Amino acid sequence: MVELEELPGVGPATAAKLKEAGYTSLETLAVAAPKELSTTVDIGESTAQKIIQSAREQLEIGYSTALEFYEIRKVVGRITTGSEQLDAVLGGGIETNGITEFYGPFRSGKTQICHELCIKTQLPPEKGGLGGGALYVDTEGTFRPERLVQMMEKEDLEIDSALQNVVYARAYNSDHQILLIEEAPNIIQEKNIKLVIVDALTSYFRSEYIGRGTLAERQQKLNKHLHQLLRLAEVHHLAVVVANQVMARPDMFFGDPTAPVGGHIVAHACTTRVYLRKSKGDRRVARVVDSPCLPESEAVFVIKEDGIGDP
Repeated sequence: MVELEELPGVGPATAAKLKEAGYTSLETLAVAAPKELSTTVDIGESTAQKIIQSAREQLEIGYSTALEFYEIRKVVGRITTGSEQLDAVLGGGIETNGITEFYGPFRSGKTQICHELCIKTQLPPEKGGLGGGALYVDTEGTFRPERLVQMMEKEDLEIDSALQNVVYARAYNSDHQILLIEEAPNIIQEKNIKLVIVDALTSYFRSEYIGRGTLAERQQKLNKHLHQLLRLAEVHHLAVVVANQVMARPDMFFGDPTAPVGGHIVAHACTTRVYLRKSKGDRRVARVVDSPCLPESEAVFVIKEDGIGDP
């Protein structure tokens, strides 16, 4: 594999700047935008374009046949949710190389699923995991390691080691949230991260940008943030899961008025969208509402003391 220093136009000093900015591999360079790379590393935009093009040529990024892409899709990883019914409607679990969004009202199970996935991703592939760690960005202060310990009881995991494999960060505003994701590539490689969670995605964007006058700016920042997450998923071959808040649509007089926050920007960026709602007792209903290859369908799962399961 070609090192960064071996790319045309990249010397030791530029390579050091690239690595410091999070561009630690050819893959991260190949999917970078010239203007963004130019600004971040303080090089000319034409030089940035040449570096990106060189990285793409080394990786042979370009057109491929549907058959070739089909073979690549066969090895996409999946993380079990702990519920066979929920896994079934998700095509086998949470897939890598994309963003899965869970949205619903409070107590619908979004954060519980996020906690469960932090444990499941550490399991070997034969047990429904990816054999790696999780990175958890918490915007609402709802992350609890004690809950992870409860969920570990049904798995053959050593508590201290499993908790070490979950890297946690508390975001305090939307800019901090964006910064944490920008700094994620180095942690992903260092800690063998296979799952990135943002819980909740739109919380700060919703509270900081109020009124129609700020809507355009909010959506632009949110769009960039989502594409950073999607880039992480594709470059590092990991799964990204975002929990999202909902709002009630006052213009709907019939049917369920619940709609996810973020509008079309979130809808277009997320690969799979799942709507959660509370049912009787500990039961929850999950409905796949959007996916490139999954039909719209529902599953019932339960939230117990030891985690997510089937009724």
